[in-house]
Amino acid sequence: MDESPEPLSHKARMLAGELYRDDDVELVSERRACRRLLDEFNGAAADEDERRRAVLERLLGALGADSWIMPRFACDYGGNIRIGANTFLNYDAILLDCAPIVIGDDVSIGPRVQLLTALHPIDDHEARRTRWESAAPVTIGNNVWLGAGVIVCPGVSIGDDAVVGAGSVVTRDVPDRVLAVGNPCRTVRAL
Repeated sequence: MDESPEPLSHKARMLAGELYRDDDVELVSERRACRRLLDEFNGAAADEDERRRAVLERLLGALGADSWIMPRFACDYGGNIRIGANTFLNYDAILLDCAPIVIGDDVSIGPRVQLLTALHPIDDHEARRTRWESAAPVTIGNNVWLGAGVIVCPGVSIGDDAVVGAGSVVTRDVPDRVLAVGNPCRTVRAL
């Protein structure tokens, strides 16, 4: 009798950081459900703050007290995003949450910031052609400020009290209490 374990679902593979297919039926269904909630959030009237908050509480894995997101907001699944207390995401935030995205307390995220977890094979051309991908988490510490247009790449952590300048592309970890800027983003001084 074969005692080999059941193969992991594509969702389980995705969350484990392994290669998975994004066209998997379960993942497509979850992204569609997410888009329906995003349509409701982004379509709410300017004075419907409570409605938008209620949608975010259904969509996200966690949303801390006094945190808010300005529309337009986009994400893949929503449930892999955890946002701490008193955190603000400005207009046009894109959080591709194929892996966990954890944002601490008292964080300020400028307009058009992108937090990206999806990775595509670099050397394996056939795997990339046939739409295999993987994902790595993004972690933003407490009291971080990400300026407008910052892009945070998969697998990156940004330390507490750090400031990342507008337009920076963050390809590696940023330590606590520094100012980091540029493409690729580099620490320029302690704070």
